[in-house]
Formats: sequence, structure tokens, C-alpha cells
Amino acid sequence: MSDTPHRSMPAMPRALIWQRRLVIITILLAAGVIMLGAWTRLSDAGLGCPDWPGCYGHMDVRKAMDYVNSKNEIQPGTYREAHKAVPEMVHRYFASLLGLMILIIAALAWRNRKQSGQPLVLPSVLLALVIFQGILGKWTVTMGLHPTIVMLHLLGGFSTITLLCWLAAKLFRWPHFRNDCDVRSLKPLGITALVIVILQIALGGWTTANYAAVVCTELPICEDGWTTHINFADAFTFFGHDHDGEDFEFGVLENDARTTIHVMHRFGAIATLLVVGLLAFRVVRRARCALYRNLGLTLGAVVLAQFALGVSNVLFRVPLNVAVAHNFGAVVLLVTLVLFLRAISIQPERRQPDV
Repeated sequence: MSDTPHRSMPAMPRALIWQRRLVIITILLAAGVIMLGAWTRLSDAGLGCPDWPGCYGHMDVRKAMDYVNSKNEIQPGTYREAHKAVPEMVHRYFASLLGLMILIIAALAWRNRKQSGQPLVLPSVLLALVIFQGILGKWTVTMGLHPTIVMLHLLGGFSTITLLCWLAAKLFRWPHFRNDCDVRSLKPLGITALVIVILQIALGGWTTANYAAVVCTELPICEDGWTTHINFADAFTFFGHDHDGEDFEFGVLENDARTTIHVMHRFGAIATLLVVGLLAFRVVRRARCALYRNLGLTLGAVVLAQFALGVSNVLFRVPLNVAVAHNFGAVVLLVTLVLFLRAISIQPERRQPDV
């Protein structure tokens, strides 16, 4: 036996252990909130509660439904269908819980800011982001589903879960490997892929917000003659819409503008498939360790699944379950890309030669 005394690893601070647990729970909660948001948006329930933060003056969705039903019995059609209040309020309940969890994470970070390895900036940014998300949620309702606000709210949700995953990686000190098996030469391609994915997510949000998902019903691009229906000026006007209605529900753009949005989203899907697919292929081909190989395989699998879900949306006229899955697939793709870029940005530790 060696006479060298055994050097045990220092005990992990209890506060860090609790933060790790809370962040994992919060990531799962954020994923649920994003799914609920997609369900609300895609089931046309975004104005199921036209006021904020309550629903027809009630915080209990059951009371709100009773109120709407009673009013509609007296004068049919006075309010929207009562059942549309359910997805809207359930989304608000879980979003509020998400905000509370992020507040707790930020408070713990500030309380333990003097401890070594304690992230502080990221929890603070997350807290500011989730507060802004709450404001966007309010504006989404009070501004009558304004397309730009809806798109920004979606991007805010994606940003929240991505930063939460980044925080989890920092708290768990991921990745932790010793042998030099990096593929850092692919970083420019990875950044390009990330930019394209972010733009594609924004285009997807813009497509949904303007109710342009079913304007093109044929593959691969759109119906014959689609090139004569391109109108970029109206398709990408983010503010100052010429609109006299009370809200933007079911869209206000003409067919040419909606066709343009949909066509650009399809071109974006092709670009995403090609660039992310190329990145995944090169990562798997060059990787000399399981970490990068698994990330490359995940990127390839997710981008193929996303493309297939997008095609299914066209073939089956945007069924709710497929559309929600497509929305969540975009989250997984974004997070995987960001974690890949984090992994290749960290200098790997090298094994010391045996003496």
C-alpha cells in the first residue's frame, strides 16, 4: 500500500446542492410552460382571458368559466367560449410558479455570492428576463395578440429555458472531461447553425402569430404560382399595422403577406436542416470521445425529427399535438446547440503523463 495519505474531495456546499436541484426542477417547469404556451396559442385560446392577471376579474379559472357561461346564457356570444379560459389560466399559473422558482434561485445566488464557483450574473439575468416575460405576457393579452409581442414572448420563453440549461451546466461544472477530444475547429459552423436556428425559431413564431401556418398546403414550398404572391413589405411589418379591429386574433394580413411568411419559414427549415445536419455529421466524424459524438448524434436526430414534424404539419393541416411537439423540438434543438458551443469553448484538461 502507498504511504501517501488519501486526499478526499472537499465537501460540496449545501447551498450549491440545493441550487442544482432547484435548477433541474425549474428547467422541467420551463419546458412545461413552453408546451402550455404553445397549446394556448395553437388552440386559439390566447384571448380566452381578455384581462390580466386574472380572467374576467377572477383568479380562479372555474369562477371565470361560470361567469362567462352565465353571461353567454343571458346574451349568447357576449364573450368567447368559456373553455378557452382553461389553457390561458393554466399557462399563467405555471408561468407564475416559474417566475417564483427563478426568484428563489437568484436569491440563493446572491445569498451565497461569496462562495467559490457561485454563478451570480446568470441568475440575475434570468430574474430580469422572467420579469420581462411577465410584462410581455400581459401585453400579449392587453394588446390583443399583437404579432410582434407574441413572437417576442415566444423568444423570451426559449431564451429562459436556454439560460436555465446554461446555468445548470455551470452549477454541475459540465462538461468535465480530461482527455483532449475537442472539435473546436467547428465552432464557426456551430455559431452559424445557432444563428440560423434562432432566426428560424423567430420565423416560426412570426408564422404562428400571423396565422400563416396553413396558407401553403402543398410541398415542397407552396402551391403553384407562389412566386407571384411575395410581399415582403407587408409580411415583415412589425409595428404600425393598418388594422381597425379590436385585436389581432386569426390574423390581419392579406394572403400575399401570409404566403411570404410561410414560404420564408420553409426556406428557413431547409437551411436549418442542411447547416445543422452538416454540423452534426462533422462532429460525429471528427469526435474522439463520447461527449461530442453524443452531442452530434443528438443534433442530427433532433433536426431530422423537427423537419419531419414540419412536414407533418403541412400534410395533416397543423394538428395540435404535432404543432406542440414541433414547438418543443425547436427548444431541444436550440438548447443542444448552445450546450455544444459551451462544450467546445471550454479548454479540456489533459492527462498528466505517468511517471
